[in-house]
Formats: sequence, C-alpha cells, structure tokens
Amino acid sequence: MTDFDTDLLIVGAGTTGLTLALQAVDHGARVRVVERRPEAFRPSRAMVMHPRTLELLRPLGVTDALLALGDSAPSVRLHLPSRVVSVSIEKLDLPGTAFPHPLLVRQSDVEAVLAAALAERGVLVQRGAEVVRLARLGQGGARAVLRTADDEPDEDVLCRYLAGCDGPASLVRRSVGGFLGGDYDQEVVLADVELGPAGAGSRAVAPVMLETGVAHVVVGRQGLVFLFNIGERATWRMLATRRAGDDRQPFGQPGPPVPQEQLQRLVDEAGLPAQIIEVAWSAQVRLQHRIASRFSRGPLFVAGDAAHVHSPAGAQGMNAGIHDAVNLGWKLAFAAAAVRRLPETADTPGDTRPGGSLAARPGSALLDSYALERRPADRAVLRLTHTIYWAEASLHPLAQLGRAVLVPVAGPVLPWLARQRRLTAVGIRTLSQFRLRYPHSPLSMDVRASLTPVRGGLARRVLRPGSRVPDTLVRCEGRRVRLHALLARPGVHILLQANARPVPDRMLSPLVHSYRLDDRPGTGMLVVRPDGYVGLRAPVLDEPHLAAWLRLVGLPVR
Repeated sequence: MTDFDTDLLIVGAGTTGLTLALQAVDHGARVRVVERRPEAFRPSRAMVMHPRTLELLRPLGVTDALLALGDSAPSVRLHLPSRVVSVSIEKLDLPGTAFPHPLLVRQSDVEAVLAAALAERGVLVQRGAEVVRLARLGQGGARAVLRTADDEPDEDVLCRYLAGCDGPASLVRRSVGGFLGGDYDQEVVLADVELGPAGAGSRAVAPVMLETGVAHVVVGRQGLVFLFNIGERATWRMLATRRAGDDRQPFGQPGPPVPQEQLQRLVDEAGLPAQIIEVAWSAQVRLQHRIASRFSRGPLFVAGDAAHVHSPAGAQGMNAGIHDAVNLGWKLAFAAAAVRRLPETADTPGDTRPGGSLAARPGSALLDSYALERRPADRAVLRLTHTIYWAEASLHPLAQLGRAVLVPVAGPVLPWLARQRRLTAVGIRTLSQFRLRYPHSPLSMDVRASLTPVRGGLARRVLRPGSRVPDTLVRCEGRRVRLHALLARPGVHILLQANARPVPDRMLSPLVHSYRLDDRPGTGMLVVRPDGYVGLRAPVLDEPHLAAWLRLVGLPVR
C-alpha cells in the first residue's frame, strides 16, 4: 500500500475547511490543513449563522464559544420612504431545536473559534502554503505539490483524500469538473466605516445619528443597503449592491477599494441619515451563481465556495459550506480508518471481509453519498438565493417596480408579521435547511419487516431514514435529557426503544454509542449518523441489518 503522509489534505482554511478538519479529526482521521493566505484575518463577508448550522457544529464542541461572540436576538430597522419599521428576531417558535434563533456573528470570529478548536486537537493550519499542482494516483489517493512563500523547495504530499475548500477559483475543482451557472449584473460593495451625524455641516437643520446596536436595512429601487454595527476595522460594516462596472475583477476575491464619495452616494440614495467620516477598509466583490458539475472525482472532493457560489441573499454561503463539511468529514474519516484496518493483501477489488474495505474506495456507497446528498441540496439553495436576490436587488424593471411599490405598501404590516412567531419560524426553518432530507441516499436504510404502513397526515410526522432527528425531551438511564444533548459528541448513535434488545458489544466502539429511551415504548431502533440524520430504522434490533449498515459506512464489526 502507498505510504500516505496524511489521510486528508484540506486546501483552504475558511469556515468550510476548518469545519471539515474538525469533523474529520473528531472521527479519527489524520488531517493536514493548508491555506494560501499568510494571515488568519480577513474582513468577513458572512455575518449570519442559521440554527441548523449551530446544531451541526454542536458535537464539535464550539457552539458555546460562537454564542458568546454573537447576537442571538438581533434587531433590524427597515427604512422605508415614509417610515422606519422595527423588527426583532427573538424567541421564535422553532420546536425541536436547542437554537431557536439565527446568530449574528462575524465570519472571522467563526474562523477563529474553529481554528482554536483544531489547535486544541493538535492540528495547526499551515499558512502561506499553496497547492500549485495535484494529481490522482493510480493505486488510489492523491499527490499535491505545496509551495510556500519562504523560498523553500516545493513539497510533495501524498494523501488518501484531498478536499478543496479553496473558494470559487478552486484549483481542486478544476481537477474535478466544471462550474455551471452565470454572472450577475450587480456587484456587492463591502466597507468598514465610521459614521457621523447626517448633515453635520450644511445639509441638515439638526444632526441625526443612526441608532447603534441594530442592523439598518434599506430595500430600494436600486437594490440593497445594509449597515451592521459589527464592523471589524471600524464600528460599522456596510454592504450594498450596485450595477457592476465595466472593469470587472476576478470572481471570488475582494476587488479594489471603493472611494468614500461612492460609498456616501449609496448611503444617500438609500435615504439613510448618516455621514461617512472615515473608511477603514472597502472592496467591491463580483457576484455569480454557479455549482460544480461534480462534487468528487476519485479521491478529490470539493466543498463550500469551491463547489457552489451564490448571492448573499438568505445568508447561505457560510452556512451551506459548513453543511457540506459536516456531511463530508465523518465519511472521509471512516473511509480512511477502514482501509487502515486492513492488511495489504486485503485491499483488493471485491474484498468484502468485515472491516469496511469497500467503504474506503472511491465509488463506494459511503464516499459517493456525499455528492448524491449535498449536490441536490446545494442546487436547491442556489435556486432559493437566486429567487430572493432577484426580488431584493435585481435591476430587472419588474423587480425594481416591485420594490418601489410593494415594499412601501407592505411596510405598515411588517411589525405585525414579525410578531407572528409561527409565520416567521416558517421562513427561518426554510433558510436554515431544517426540512432537508436524504431519503434516496445509499446510506438511508429502512427495515420494513413487520412495520404497518402509516398513511395520511401522520405519515409526515414519522421519523424516516434520511430525516433530521429533532431535539426533544427524553428519559434515558433514569434522567430527563434533551435528545440532542445525548447526540452532542462525535460518532454514530443507536437509539433503542424501551423494550428493544441491547446492542451487542461487538458492534459498539468509541465512535458507536447506544442509548435506551425509557419513555419510548416499543422494540425498535434508529441509527443516527454523525451529522444528525437517520441512517437506519428497524422495528426490532436487527443485528444483520445493523452490522451491514455499520460496514457500509466503514465501521468495524467484530
């Protein structure tokens, strides 16, 4: 067998790459992370973390730190032509989750928390290291050539799997497939600014200051203007959309700075009472909507912005990338561990002995399930963001007319709508991907023997393979506990009903846990994947099917 330097080489240390590294390390993989940027800090482009994303990160032990750095009850001031509407997003009616709220948090803070958690596990990001060439190996695995900025000789790295989390211009994706989609006619303007009172000189009778501690939003005929009181190099972060100029910059990287007078013009056109008195940083960013034609090719995988890019509408970029990473990380770790358990003579085509050799192979159900699950999910996110962005910022005449007419008309009822917690929760659940399911995944198995089919409305409430497991109060080992608290550690979780037979010891391991739910009568079991989705459902503890599923995902069965 090839002597690999590492199980998994991750290219890119943004939120996607760092999450992927954490998920893989916590599930037993040897991981190396390289990042082209020499410094950790970069101005954040993402500012919102959705509830489902917090759920996915909870088993990695980072949610408390994220909550401490963010705002879980953000308030918004929507500026309309004739009035200002206040909207508070808190205490949403989101049953079945420990995080019933979005979190306003800077992307740079998320990266810092994830990098610190990786460092605690002994994994440090190698900065200033760029992958300049890569190739798939005939015997499996990949070879990457690393170049550093300190004039050291290029380094050859042999890895069993290589994941590109290196953004829209990803070198890894170019080795995997194409990038399908198109460009927007608009661009985003980002800036960290200091604000003073509007018209402090001759423009106003009395100076007016924007209220701090809230987000100010304008949905105007020409597009969007946001002002968040969570800047990094200055007090305020500004985000605005405008028509892209002729001198367009490459996608995926912040372009040249935007002159202060242009930023002020955007503020003035939005009707916001603010004067920009200092610009600490600014950039223009081209927008596109694209998705990779393939998410994997042999030992190569792409995730996050390397796999899909979209507008900032719906705050999906960082969140969708973390969803990719949590889905992929445990699969690569289990596959790598499976092949390490086998002697050299066992790693041959067609070997089906216990140990999971087939799970480690590109083309296996385990590794193929990443693209089969995440590409349709990310394609749906792309459609959603494209629709929202068209309504919010498109320069199409119909979109402009809608914003000019409908937004002022709807303004007076927005406070009432915001108070309808269940109605607001529907939107949050949609944006958060709570309803995402993987029913057709090769990892979703349903043992139907002796199950009575359930029809009608009740069937929609039955927890099925491929569904997210909701948080609920259960009794386990004589104590009342939230279900997600039981699942808040890495590994596969087997949930047994009160009268089910125990799981044989030969099927348990440090990454396979079993819990008996004393207040759930019955004899059945659910197997929950490390990312919180049901993998296997059976009416009884079915040892052959349980063993088959564990082997399918590369786990040992003695």
